[in-house]
Amino acid sequence: MGVRRRRRPGREIPWLDDEAGRLVRPYTVSNGRTRPTAHFDLLTMVIATGERPVTCQGPDYAAVLGLCGGPVSVAEIAAHIHLPAVVTKVLLADLVDCGALAARAPVPVSACGSGPNRTDRALLEAVLHGLRKRL
Repeated sequence: MGVRRRRRPGREIPWLDDEAGRLVRPYTVSNGRTRPTAHFDLLTMVIATGERPVTCQGPDYAAVLGLCGGPVSVAEIAAHIHLPAVVTKVLLADLVDCGALAARAPVPVSACGSGPNRTDRALLEAVLHGLRKRL
């Protein structure tokens, strides 16, 4: 199996290797930057604002925007675009800076007040059971 270039009508797919996958190094996507201009937690929720970015162009930015039709976490985006979280955070910060995304930090557990116990063992076991069923 070798390296090949895939084409879809109207756009090109990055270099792919049948076994290794994407051959573009992750940090080339962020131009070598490893520090986003804004703070993002893996649980930070982002959503598209509807503004079309002028400065943030390219297939990776388009992929991120395509995932942000509704609120989605940084961790989910990183998983879907197959990039390290730090690179994903740089892309997200760029999109927030140009007005294409809005971000909301996760709610701290202490701010939940009298809501349900976030460390409820039954809830955690139900989540674990659901995840195992999906595998």
